[in-house]
Amino acid sequence: MTDRDMETDHLPENTGGAGHGTLTKDAAAENPFQDPGLPAYRPRVTDLDPKAAKRAERQVALLFLVSIVGIIGSMVCYTFVPNDRVHTFTGLGTVNMNNLALGLCLGFAFLAMGGGAIHWARTLMTDVDLVQERHPMKSDAESTAFAVSEFKQGVADSGFTKYPLIRRSLLTAMLLLPLPAVWLLRDLGPLPDDNLRHTLWAPGEKLVNPNTGQPLKASDVPTGTLALANPAALADDPENRIDNLAKAAVLVVRLPQEALKGSEEQKKKQWDWSVDGVMAFSKICTHVGCPVALYEQQTHHMLCPCHQSTFDLSDDGKVIFGPAARSLPQLPITVDADGNLVAVSDFREPVGPSFWERG
Repeated sequence: MTDRDMETDHLPENTGGAGHGTLTKDAAAENPFQDPGLPAYRPRVTDLDPKAAKRAERQVALLFLVSIVGIIGSMVCYTFVPNDRVHTFTGLGTVNMNNLALGLCLGFAFLAMGGGAIHWARTLMTDVDLVQERHPMKSDAESTAFAVSEFKQGVADSGFTKYPLIRRSLLTAMLLLPLPAVWLLRDLGPLPDDNLRHTLWAPGEKLVNPNTGQPLKASDVPTGTLALANPAALADDPENRIDNLAKAAVLVVRLPQEALKGSEEQKKKQWDWSVDGVMAFSKICTHVGCPVALYEQQTHHMLCPCHQSTFDLSDDGKVIFGPAARSLPQLPITVDADGNLVAVSDFREPVGPSFWERG
């Protein structure tokens, strides 16, 4: 007997890919690439021994409980480990202990949850190989009913309803999983309330050139030019300078009255809030808060470099392109007795990106 004969004697019978068996020697010689079919099913220990299945259930639940501990531990570490505490490790250098503790806890949480899901699938879920013939990708009533029945069968095969300890521990871990994100996001700063609705601009607040520190006058802004301005009060609170600047920075341009667009009411509002065409607009993009700064003199368009939102300053700051959803707010300005540009009031609407409490 040749080596080829010995090999084909042990080939499984062809069953069209729908069952178990072996190929005959003649069939294999005629077409050596025929589908050999599925191998014989070998039951697992947990399929045969209820004690082993129970032990696997406890192991899966233990891994999910470890995930729960890691999730809770991450919030505890984030809250109680000082974020300025560092430690020097040999070969690693200086490490921030808050980041290290938070990363380890979340890492173990995800690792344990993933390990529990894999162990559950390998030991307790049904693992019988099935063959499903290809069919047209079409959703009819019969296919929908079949999909529903398959889903129900999958739930039954997974043991999700059969093993309450696994089900409860998994659901508890999944319910707690979003908490670290909420915990971290809540610590980003105060809730919006009035914090986003008001800036340092107030009646009589001078517009100051951020480069020279000198008050801006209308004569400093010729037609077609762009100037930056900050409130003079910004220098009175150096500790919160960045937070205040992120809301109060403005762009100052001069537009001829005949260039204004929109309704007569919009044109009148824009002109009344200006000083001989000198207008101040928020520098904060209404999309995600990037600083807009690219001014096109001929069209009076202002472009945000982050996501290309484009605002038409001659049309009440209206969005004409890009993802921004709201116009750039205009700051009402006038002049004081010394000819300096000053604010009439704060912005009449919140600046920057939208938020759900905006109303």
